[in-house]
Amino acid sequence: MAKVTNAFDTYSATADREQLSNVIYNISPQTTPFMSSIGKNSIKNVVFDWQTESLPTPSGTGQLEGFELSRSASTATTRVSNVAMISSRDATVTGSQQASDPAGKKSEMAHQLALMAKALKRDMETALCQKGAKTTGNATTARVTGGFESWITSNVSRGTNGAGNGGGAAPTDGTQRALTEALLKTVLQSCFSNGGEPSMAICGPVNKQVISGFTGRSSARQMIDANTVEASVSIYASDFGELKIVPSNFSRERSLLLVDPDFAKVSYLRDFKTVDISTIGDAETKMLVVEYGLEVSNEAAHGLVADLTTT
Repeated sequence: MAKVTNAFDTYSATADREQLSNVIYNISPQTTPFMSSIGKNSIKNVVFDWQTESLPTPSGTGQLEGFELSRSASTATTRVSNVAMISSRDATVTGSQQASDPAGKKSEMAHQLALMAKALKRDMETALCQKGAKTTGNATTARVTGGFESWITSNVSRGTNGAGNGGGAAPTDGTQRALTEALLKTVLQSCFSNGGEPSMAICGPVNKQVISGFTGRSSARQMIDANTVEASVSIYASDFGELKIVPSNFSRERSLLLVDPDFAKVSYLRDFKTVDISTIGDAETKMLVVEYGLEVSNEAAHGLVADLTTT
């Protein structure tokens, strides 16, 4: 079909206003399941301590009639410590940009700080749930809080040559192997035997799909829409309780974390704070800072299936 003669078109126009949406689209992963599910408390020092204890070994032996008491030794607590680390993000905006009218934003600085707040939470999630070693630091070395994987020793399945000493020391990665239901069941049984009751399993996206393919899924029966294909497992009902299966972009893909949220806390020396940085020219800088550490109240409450394949 021919174009109408002399019809003025957009190709020739020079005064058409641009069309810029007032919606800004951001799909970067933002969910922080580990930090969001565990507890929170306040501390008063960069090195913070807590105590753990265990009951004596159970005995089924009775006593003689008229027995003379043999005094038992008292049970001492074990003192455990971790280190608070500092994380920060900042944003700098020129005076001209702050005075402008950007699409989708009331204030450029407010928008940038909102982005940095989300980035800071992702930084914290990564530090808290991975294997970073507890580092006390010095004038030239930043402090590091011992991550979740650095504490777990009681209920662990590792690949060949994998090892961990706990206490905030970084574990040694072993030979990777495929995640199986048998590996998960072994660690859950160990948790139960040690008194642990993990209720959440945090894993990367690859192993989330592996769990959804466990053979136990084949015998499941549920009502679903005729146009829906159900291939996901969000709750794993084990012999020792139910596990909520939560995928994460910030835990290590090679590790399956079995967490009891009642026995882990984020300990804050300084909660989130916005700091105005001194101006040195025609630009404004604000910093978000937080100082925090991980308290693993009792590592035997949790479990870890380590050294898993990631493809």
